[in-house]
Amino acid sequence: MEKQNISELLQKIRENPYREIIITAPHSGNIEFVLKKTGSAVNGPSGKYKEKPGTLLAYLTRENNKKPIFAPEKGEISELAELKDGDFVQAGTPLLKIKHYLTKKEVIELILQQTLFLFRAPEKGKYYFLPEIDKKIKTKGCQNVLLSPGEEVLILSRMKRETYISYEGPRGLIYIVYFKQGQSLNSGDILFGICPKEDLEKIKEVVIKVQSEWEENNIG
Repeated sequence: MEKQNISELLQKIRENPYREIIITAPHSGNIEFVLKKTGSAVNGPSGKYKEKPGTLLAYLTRENNKKPIFAPEKGEISELAELKDGDFVQAGTPLLKIKHYLTKKEVIELILQQTLFLFRAPEKGKYYFLPEIDKKIKTKGCQNVLLSPGEEVLILSRMKRETYISYEGPRGLIYIVYFKQGQSLNSGDILFGICPKEDLEKIKEVVIKVQSEWEENNIG
């Protein structure tokens, strides 16, 4: 991707730096909202292992079993469904919307996923880089590993059967790896992202720009 196009993508994100999260009923039951005003600030899970739940949004009661619904991300409530406390809702019913301001990490991830060639798992199983590829990544860093179409790069382990997976895509450098050796993945999960050698510095520049200039929103 041309540098101008990468910059245009960043500008579009700046113009609308939000992601809308729709909170739906996880099962049927009677709804009781805790937060009842749009504009209310909410926080997502916290703690080292995200063990502390986010802001309490509502309760859903079924057969006298009252279950809490928590905010999954930081943001503010932008819309509430036209429901009254005690109304019965079906599973999947939209309850409210949260406007989540994108973090630096999310902006970078969005840019990478739209500028890199994403090589995905062809089927479910455990994935490993070939030993020689893994060694190059560990000694040189993934951004110094050049892949060509048809090159065997991965081992897929499934049901005690190992299959060699060839890379199919444009020739380029591994910019980022999205899995760990031996990790179980589903079909379609992203394995790694490739960028043409000539685009490496352009993408690095934009990433550095985001890291230095993107202002985190302090809602909540």
